[in-house]
Amino acid sequence: MGGPGVPPRGRPEQGSPPVSAEPNPIDSADDPALVPVLPEAVRQRVVVLAATVLGGLPLDQVPASLRRVARFTPAKRAKLGGTGIAAALAGDPAFRQRVADKVADAGGELTIAVTAGTRPAAADPVEVGALAYLLRPDNWVDLVVGAADEVRTETDRVATEHRIKEAEQRADRAEQARAAAVAEHGRLRGEAEQARAELAELRAELRAVQKELRESQHRERRASEQAATEKGRLARAERDHQAELRRLNARLADAEAAAAATRAAGAQEHAFDDSRVWLLLETVRNAARGLVRELALDPVEVVPADFVAETADTPDRPRAGARALAADDPARLDQLLAMPRAHLVVDGYNVTKTGYGELSLEQQRNRLAASLGVLAAQTGAEVTCVWDGADPVHGIAPPPRGVRVLFSRKGEIADELIRRLVRAEPDGRVVVVVSSDKEVADGVRRHGAYPLSAHTLLRRLARG
Repeated sequence: MGGPGVPPRGRPEQGSPPVSAEPNPIDSADDPALVPVLPEAVRQRVVVLAATVLGGLPLDQVPASLRRVARFTPAKRAKLGGTGIAAALAGDPAFRQRVADKVADAGGELTIAVTAGTRPAAADPVEVGALAYLLRPDNWVDLVVGAADEVRTETDRVATEHRIKEAEQRADRAEQARAAAVAEHGRLRGEAEQARAELAELRAELRAVQKELRESQHRERRASEQAATEKGRLARAERDHQAELRRLNARLADAEAAAAATRAAGAQEHAFDDSRVWLLLETVRNAARGLVRELALDPVEVVPADFVAETADTPDRPRAGARALAADDPARLDQLLAMPRAHLVVDGYNVTKTGYGELSLEQQRNRLAASLGVLAAQTGAEVTCVWDGADPVHGIAPPPRGVRVLFSRKGEIADELIRRLVRAEPDGRVVVVVSSDKEVADGVRRHGAYPLSAHTLLRRLARG
């Protein structure tokens, strides 16, 4: 073991003949070609040993690259200066020798044994390799190689055990997965059986529903056939009544003609003819009364539009009347409304959005209702204003006298309510429908009403 004042190991004594053929032992020990590759664990242990004794070396014996690291604690030296310490030990034999001397001075039985070139059987191979690398006994390479082999063998053994353990764990996981798959398969099979049972129940329910649907359709067809039969019977009765009325009208016309002839025949025959006419008219009147009794017709106090209004959303107010016609000249509207018992039906929003759509809906409704009130007072016609809206509008002012306000029901638009109003009127009554909607105009025209555009009504209202 080298040290100050002690010749290096293997160096010839003074006076001994020089042996130039043999290399210097220290020099040959430090030959890079002879230094085996240290396992990582041995290298780290060498760095820890050197870092431990580095602080005890005089600063002038510490390589310049490690002097800053020498001020750190041993653990910090090994962590931050490990690479520099390993490089200095490999490249600076004198520094390595000083470190080895310090390690030898602080060493125990294992250090003494390694210095002597022996290795205790139970010694840690990592510690033996690190001490052999630093102390460099004559057989240090063998000790380092042996320690490296043991470290590698231990590493391989640990790795093999780890792989075996991982393989066992994978096998356990595979077995667990297989058991889970078997359980899942059983669960899915149970669910499939349950789904098949539910499917069978649903099919049975479907067959029952289809059977009930067929029966319902059959009942509906029978009801439709019965309704058609009843409708035909009522139509025949209506035709019979119309024929009877025409016959009575013909008789009345004959009576009126006879009365005229009687007046022309002279004063003597006048009384005779008057008596015949009176008798004929009395007969017609009695026949008409008998027809009324036969049809069981009671006197009515409501008009047809009131029946439609009962099925529409309408605010509480007195009822009033109106009926329709077609053309763009406001004079045509006046002509139609001048007819007896005329009924004016107005498509509210169609008119207001044409004339003053910039106003709010409430303002549109109030303005049109006020204008229609003036028109109803001027013409005496029945006036009905129809608005779209599934829900009644609350809080609005009551409509003017003579104006009926209706809102369409849920699921119904104003166009459909207008058609129902027109269909409810008897043939021959003048009904005027104001709407610029072509579909509405065509529909009401087919039922005998007179369609007029929104502009026509707006021009008439603007006239005052």
